[in-house]
Amino acid sequence: MRPQRPRTARRFGTRSATALVATALAVATPFPATAAAPPTERPSALVDPLIGSANGGNTFPGATLPQGMIAWSPTSTTGDQTSTGAANGYQYDTTRVRGLSLTHVNGAGCNPGAAGDVPIMPFVGDVTSSPSADTKDAVYAADFSHADEKAVPGRYTLGLKSGAAADLAVSRRAGVADFTFPSDRPANLLFRVSNSLNGSEDAHVDIDAAHRKVTGWVLTGAFCGRRANGGVNNRKSYYKLHFSASFDRAFSSVGTWKDGTLSPGSTSASGGEGYATGADRAGRGSGGWVGFDTSDDNDVRMRIGISYVGLDGAEANLRHEIAPEASVADVAAAGARAWDRELSTVRVEGGSPARRRTFYTALYHSLMQPNLISDTDGRYWGMDQAVHRLASGQRAQYSNFSGWDQYRAQIQLLALLKPTVAGDFAQSLYNFAQQNGGVWDRWVHISGATHVMTGDPSAATLATFYAMGVRNFDYEGAFDSLVRQATVPHPDALSDAGCPGQCVGQRPNLAQYLSSHYAAQDVCHCWGGAAETLEDAVADSALAKWAELLGRATEAEVFTERAAYWRNVFNPDTGYIQARKLDGSWVTPFNPASDVGFAQGTSATYTWMVPQDVQGLAEAMGGRDVAAARLDGFFHKADGSWSVRGGDALRYDPTNEPGIHAPWLYNALGQPWKTQATVRQILDTVYGTGPSGLPGNDDLGTMSAWYVFSALGLYPQTPGSANLLLGAPVFPTTVVDRPGRRDITISAPDADDTHVYVDAVRLDGRAYQRSWTDAGLIRSGGTLTFRLAEQPNTAWATDPAGLPK
Repeated sequence: MRPQRPRTARRFGTRSATALVATALAVATPFPATAAAPPTERPSALVDPLIGSANGGNTFPGATLPQGMIAWSPTSTTGDQTSTGAANGYQYDTTRVRGLSLTHVNGAGCNPGAAGDVPIMPFVGDVTSSPSADTKDAVYAADFSHADEKAVPGRYTLGLKSGAAADLAVSRRAGVADFTFPSDRPANLLFRVSNSLNGSEDAHVDIDAAHRKVTGWVLTGAFCGRRANGGVNNRKSYYKLHFSASFDRAFSSVGTWKDGTLSPGSTSASGGEGYATGADRAGRGSGGWVGFDTSDDNDVRMRIGISYVGLDGAEANLRHEIAPEASVADVAAAGARAWDRELSTVRVEGGSPARRRTFYTALYHSLMQPNLISDTDGRYWGMDQAVHRLASGQRAQYSNFSGWDQYRAQIQLLALLKPTVAGDFAQSLYNFAQQNGGVWDRWVHISGATHVMTGDPSAATLATFYAMGVRNFDYEGAFDSLVRQATVPHPDALSDAGCPGQCVGQRPNLAQYLSSHYAAQDVCHCWGGAAETLEDAVADSALAKWAELLGRATEAEVFTERAAYWRNVFNPDTGYIQARKLDGSWVTPFNPASDVGFAQGTSATYTWMVPQDVQGLAEAMGGRDVAAARLDGFFHKADGSWSVRGGDALRYDPTNEPGIHAPWLYNALGQPWKTQATVRQILDTVYGTGPSGLPGNDDLGTMSAWYVFSALGLYPQTPGSANLLLGAPVFPTTVVDRPGRRDITISAPDADDTHVYVDAVRLDGRAYQRSWTDAGLIRSGGTLTFRLAEQPNTAWATDPAGLPK
């Protein structure tokens, strides 16, 4: 344990920035003139929410607002009521739906994902049997064509082949819908309250015909509960979503169901589905329906509010956010304005229409999360399963933290563009930790600790927020709590519950780690000992940097030493990161294409996961030139052709996080032109427009954030730092708008499909000879001007004294 010293507590304080941009090292060189024209496009009009809805991107196309609580989008089916055909409820190639669900998570990888709560299904026909008994979704589901589907930020419209249609628009916690039906057939709306994506422990529906209302809730959770590697540990409930829906017209019929029993005329029902799959869950569950006489008027308007606190919260959220007479068009227009404000924080000019569409959709996906879970009155459901109110100075409680993914790019983009949201998010995670016995869970869904993945991403995340100037959270209290987690063993650290994919220990077998200085594969109680060591070294490096900024010298020294523990799993005989046993021996037989000792990756990928000490890694490999040559082989086949699309265990995988920083490592190896070429190759061939425009799981905006940064010609160097690596921008002009602070302007007049390389750079008008900037650019703003070329400049930013560390 670290020694304690007296200090003055600081909550929601401010502190002046001290880091300055590095001094320019070369004489100024003439650059082309830049003529910036005002933007003519609304950025929301450039977004295509369907990008990433195929090819395993696992995005959803439905209506949602920035950091919104409600995300109203289809739940699809391939003929199994306990599955969807893809994670998170929607897959572009699956054109049959069983409802429009109120909550979704963007790009999570566990099929069926998370949430998908309360599917609401416009059904044409009489309800003659229990929808829960329709286990193959043969009756109470409908086909559709993409020609009858339209998705824009904040609004979603879908026409079904049954003749029904839905037009949805949302505020942050509420929504309004117009459902239309054929005038000559029965029209019903099904509330499938128990049919969340993962199932449910319990659910309830009440129908109030006198007041034309349907209310209810679902008790659910179970994110990643179906995984073979540890998922059974997560088959549990940790939140209750409440809803209140009101209608503009009377009901012509009502009814409910439970399991296989249909009860026409009933107005109340309860019952969950459980968290099993297939036959073990099929046929269970509850719900209700309301019918309408559409012979003279076939349009039904519904207003709905949701809350994780209670029915009163759902109704208050609706009352505060959507006016009683507001139409779908009214709410959609407000939503488009909200997205325009959000997306206008980055204004790009030039580039092809396809490039701008890809960029703004990536920015849209990046800024969907974190997601609001507090009500308009400041109440929220905590991780201790109790109601709480916002901390003093906090504006909102956020959740949905895919830490292992997000700490590498998405949280840096959030801090850069939305620092106040970042601070509230940091406070939210600290609140959860305090409610969870001091434990910071690595993957938080709503108010549940899911334990998914590995490492200690909360440390990396909050340290990065602080480094990037975020101050509106209790940063000293959070720092102390994270230090405690990293230094004081917890009983869960010796548990194998949930392992390997969802081990409950957040610093597994910490006592052994602190003794051996690596996570031993045979006793680590973790997903993989080598991966755990690398992840903890990154987290400890971030804590060390945070400690330095706080003036906490003792902790800075301790964690700086621990940041180098990656060396203890680097095998000099093989030249790769490799798992070790407790007795110090290497796990054999060894194959760099193997995932033994790793989490969702191979040794070939994880060997590069030392962003905090690239120079040390290069030294261990035999020097920068040797490391660069090895990196060449990571991105190219033996014949020299590119290999950046994944599928080769020995080479770069753009679909998962452990190696996504690797294209930027050439900057530290003194060959930045290779970063420029490699990043452009990935931007041009792995990302794009259309449903397959993402390389894989978006992972709550992480892959999209990678694109945003890379397209700007910037990338975060390492967690816990505000340093940015420099690449080649793809747009002639970009302005990062930062109200109350100086903007960051990026000018690259020659940017196009052929000018891939950086020939020279100026920072605030002075020639700049480094391939990175320090915290000064983020803290103080500035103008980066790039002269781009069609051929590499192998002299720019190669001085060993000026390389990133």
